[in-house]
Amino acid sequence: MVQYSCEKCGKTFKQKGHYTKHLQRKTPCNNIVDKIEKIVEDKVEEKLQQLLEKGNIVEKIVECKDLILEKDNINKENYKTKYNFIEVCSGGGGLSCGLIKSGLNAILLNDIDKNSCQTLRINHPDIKVHVGSFIDIDYKKYIDNCDILCGGVPCQSFSYAGKQKGLNDNRGDLIVKFSEMINIIKPKIFMIENVKGLLTHNKGMTIQHIIDDCLNKYDMYNIKYKLIKCVNHNIPQKRERVIIIGILKKYKYNFIFPIENGNIVTIKEALKDVPKSDGSKYSENKIKYFKKIPPGGCWINLDVEEQKEYLGKGFYSGGGKRGLLRKLSWDEPCLTILCSPAQKNTERCHPDENRPLTIRESARIQTFDDNYEFYGSISSQYSQIGNAVPVKLGELLGKELIKSLDALNTLVD
Repeated sequence: MVQYSCEKCGKTFKQKGHYTKHLQRKTPCNNIVDKIEKIVEDKVEEKLQQLLEKGNIVEKIVECKDLILEKDNINKENYKTKYNFIEVCSGGGGLSCGLIKSGLNAILLNDIDKNSCQTLRINHPDIKVHVGSFIDIDYKKYIDNCDILCGGVPCQSFSYAGKQKGLNDNRGDLIVKFSEMINIIKPKIFMIENVKGLLTHNKGMTIQHIIDDCLNKYDMYNIKYKLIKCVNHNIPQKRERVIIIGILKKYKYNFIFPIENGNIVTIKEALKDVPKSDGSKYSENKIKYFKKIPPGGCWINLDVEEQKEYLGKGFYSGGGKRGLLRKLSWDEPCLTILCSPAQKNTERCHPDENRPLTIRESARIQTFDDNYEFYGSISSQYSQIGNAVPVKLGELLGKELIKSLDALNTLVD
C-alpha cells in the first residue's frame, strides 16, 4: 500500500486526500529536525551542567538525552545526529540502513558489486556511493570528517562453509587493507562485522593477529569484540556474527554492546502480512521429498530408502547434515538466511509451501522494511539479502555508537 509522508514533520498518511489536507492546512507543521536541534541544544546543555556538578557525566549524559526526547514526544525515527560514518563492503545495505535509522549520517557507502551499489543508490539517493574496491578510494579527504569507519570486510576465508584459509587467502588480506584505512582516517570509532568462524580459526590466534598486528598496529585503539546472537535481539533469525569495535585510546572509554533480551521472534510473527514477491523454486524431484517432511524437519524424516536415494554416498559419510531438505517451523526463529536459498546443503524451505522463501520473506527475516528495494536478478537480490547484516542489529549497534560518541564529546579531544 502506498503511503504519503510529510517531509517536515514525518507524519505518514494512507490516503492521498488526508495527506493533501495536511499540507494545505492554515497552521503549517513544524520542521521536526529544527525542533529536535533546538530542544537538544537547550535541554542537554541544562542537564550537562547538572551532571558536571554531580559527576559520572560520561555514563549519564546520553541517558538524559534519551529522556528529553521521550518527554517531548519527538519522533525518534526522524532524529539525526551530527555524527558521520563511512561503510565499505556495504553489500545490499543492511548495516548502513540500520545505522541511518539510529540517527547516524552516511557520507560514503561502497561495494565492489554493481547491483549492490545500485540498491544503495535507490534507497539512499542523497548519499555518495563508490563502486569498486575500497582500497582505491582516496580517504585523505575524509580525515577529521569521519566519526565511524565500518564495514563487512569480505570474510569467506573464515567461514565454516569455506576452507578456512584465513589470512593466507587474498580475501583475508583485505582486513589488512582496512586497517591501513583506519590509520589514514583515524576515526574515533571503527567497527567490523565478521563471521563466527573468525573466533576459532587457528585456535583463536587469527583474530588476535588481526587485532594486534593489523587493526591496532600503532597502538591507537582500545579494541573489543563479541559474538552477537541475533535471535536474542528481537531478530527472527538464528544468525551469529562477530562484531569488533575499536575506540581511540586517548578517550579511555569502554564501548558497551547492545544488551540481550528474552523476547524471541518467530517466523510466524516476522512474516505476518508479508508482501508477495518473486522467488526461487525447487525442482519437481526435490518437491517430492519436501512433501513428506513436516515443519521443522529435514531428511531424517524420510524413510531410510528415500534417505539413501536423496543423499547418495553422503548417507554413509556420517555427520548431522541437518541442512539437507530442511523445512522451517512457524513457531521458531528462522535459520540463518543465506545467499542462495536452494543449495542442497543449506536449504530453507517454507513451513507450509514446498518452496524457498521469497525475496520479501527473506528480507523480512533480515528485518528490512517492505519498501526497501533490491536491484538486479533474483539471484543477485538473494545474495544481497543473505550477505547483509540484519537492519535491526545495525540500528541497535548504531544507538550504542551514538551513546559512545556523545560520551567522547564530553571528554578532552
